[in-house]
Amino acid sequence: MEPVEFRRRLHAHPELSFKEHDTAAFIEQQLDELGIEHRRIASTGVVARIKGRKTPEGDRRAAVLRADIDALPVTEQTGEEFASVNEGFMHACGHDCHIAMMLGALQILRHMTDDIHGEIRIVFQPSEENGQGAKMMIGTGVCEGVDGAFAMHIWSEVDAGTVSCEPGPRMANTDWFRVDVRGTSCHGAMPQRGHDAIMVAAEIVNALQTIVAREISPYEPAVVTVGELHGGTARNVIAGSAYLTGTVRTYSEAAHNVVPDHIRRIVEHTAAALGAEAELTDYTIANYKVENEPAASERCHTAVVKLLGEEGVGHYRGTLSGEDFSEYLRRVPGMLAFLGCRNPAIGATYAQHSCFYKIDETVLAKGSMLAAQYAIDFLAEPTQAELDGPAIAAVAETNPDLAAKLRSAKATASEARDAVHDAHTARHAAIKGIRDARAAARREEGRDK
Repeated sequence: MEPVEFRRRLHAHPELSFKEHDTAAFIEQQLDELGIEHRRIASTGVVARIKGRKTPEGDRRAAVLRADIDALPVTEQTGEEFASVNEGFMHACGHDCHIAMMLGALQILRHMTDDIHGEIRIVFQPSEENGQGAKMMIGTGVCEGVDGAFAMHIWSEVDAGTVSCEPGPRMANTDWFRVDVRGTSCHGAMPQRGHDAIMVAAEIVNALQTIVAREISPYEPAVVTVGELHGGTARNVIAGSAYLTGTVRTYSEAAHNVVPDHIRRIVEHTAAALGAEAELTDYTIANYKVENEPAASERCHTAVVKLLGEEGVGHYRGTLSGEDFSEYLRRVPGMLAFLGCRNPAIGATYAQHSCFYKIDETVLAKGSMLAAQYAIDFLAEPTQAELDGPAIAAVAETNPDLAAKLRSAKATASEARDAVHDAHTARHAAIKGIRDARAAARREEGRDK
């Protein structure tokens, strides 16, 4: 099967977080047919492993490539021939594409074991949408002995055929919160006898928007969204209780740290001003931000140019959406690339999580090639021990701080040698230029005579 066939089969049979049993079985079936070593972990997670044929155990690095596999509780309305047959569920965020691209990458890599200088682990991870799958998989040891991590996210705001792999923050810190409001119920015709919890909750919703508008610097991206407000039991009863839930998105650590206190203050004081009580009963950090390591981004950029040329390099400002791939990046350096799938000509313009979500499927093969190329390039790079040499490597085993200073001194010396070499080159070029100018002047003088 090709990536498009993989994707269509998976798209038609979406499964929610923690319930990806058929999806995991399908992945295992494909890995068996490819003859690739794999194992099931965390109930519905699968880890595949390819090792370089000539690589001694422990001699080189290991890389993790991650694909998430869960779907969303969305009723599909795309009209595609391969639309979801599981009513109420849909791959509306492209996780079917992520699986298909990594299976495609494995099809490539299994024929290139002589070019793999180390080990590649491809992690098919469940439960990304609820922010729990990455921690579960990492808890089973998938990052042990790993030196770098890579993932792709198919993305509807990036043009099809291009890849955005800029360094720095790419996806946001994602937090969840709940606020409970306690008022006093009474007859709907006698509001003066109670304290309307729904009205208080509505005022809190409005007041929370001042956090971004007035508490956070305009230069700091941030979002406070209330997605649920529940209260009341009958049309003619003033509600005695209500609750609301929402999400906070930030990039900077400063904003991430202060928002909970702002929410708590606004919630408590707004309710008190209206004769009720309210409490921030839950504030949970779901995911930390995804931040691309500069070296990893440069490596990905190089791979994109190798495969697609300069026209394949896309540009994207990043998003305040969240991703639990951040858990891998908190443990090992790496990056997440946005693989563009936007193509207005075929109606592939709808946002992630839309019931009309479509993609340009021609990008899937490119994604497979990029994942394979990135892994091979990463593993081909010299290890830190090789860069250090035996002397610094020996020091690093007992005194990491001293080893870091020695590396810095070594780098400075290397830069100095390069500068001296450049100066010599410039001097010789200047001397040659002077000689050439003098010779030209003598020839010109001879012609004048």
